[in-house]
Amino acid sequence: MINQFSKQTIWFLFMLTFVVSGCQRQPELDVDVLAYGPDVNAIVVTNGYTPRAIAATGGYERWIKTKDIQFDGVVTFYKSDGSFYLTEYHYEVYPWSNSILISAYEPQGKLAWQLTGNNFSILEGAKRIDLPIALEKRCFAEAMRNIVTAPVRLLDSKVVFTEKLKPVKVEGLWYYPIEWTISDANSDVSGYVKPSWSKIVFYQNKDNSLVDMIWFANVSGEKFLAVRGYDYSTVEEKGVLIPSRIEIFTTDFRAVSQQRLVKVDIY
Repeated sequence: MINQFSKQTIWFLFMLTFVVSGCQRQPELDVDVLAYGPDVNAIVVTNGYTPRAIAATGGYERWIKTKDIQFDGVVTFYKSDGSFYLTEYHYEVYPWSNSILISAYEPQGKLAWQLTGNNFSILEGAKRIDLPIALEKRCFAEAMRNIVTAPVRLLDSKVVFTEKLKPVKVEGLWYYPIEWTISDANSDVSGYVKPSWSKIVFYQNKDNSLVDMIWFANVSGEKFLAVRGYDYSTVEEKGVLIPSRIEIFTTDFRAVSQQRLVKVDIY
């Protein structure tokens, strides 16, 4: 009887250790190809809004040294019935390869999503995990990546941005809109993936130069989202500033926020 009790105790402790260690692990992904810095000789800036955005979040030297930004966050997904789903995700953001990896351990198993450029893929949990969220996984990844790396996105030489010199007022704050209009100019290039948005607008805060709001519009599909960043602070030892809280909303065609879909509290 004592031996049977001892065996049961050992088995319980073994399973407890396995579960605890499993919850703390993150999916092992090959990300070496994503973690690189910029070609500094290729950086050419001919506008005023990009240097302001870079300076407001740490400066060129710190961003150039930042090959990746890793953090964890408590995520609240809001449902249409007023309830919410609470979970925790791990994020790996690669500013210069325009990539983000999102991973987690849910009760149904581990999940991992990757977005690089316009290419989105589900690396883990495609069939087993069906999260009760009202936001597409790709849209969530795109919003998180762009709000964290907004200053670097403005350095993209392959994109034409148009700044509106007259500020606009959005929910009580003044912003300079910087519009990125998507086109199919590269549609004949091998491997080209059409963007999911017809227009993206980066909103630069008039007072502090932070790009703390980005609006995504799919005009033909009448689909509009906004992501906002709050309480910017430094991450790890790299010194660049990112939001410590991020929220994603549906909006109308004027970019006025409607339903809050997601809140991410970064720690």
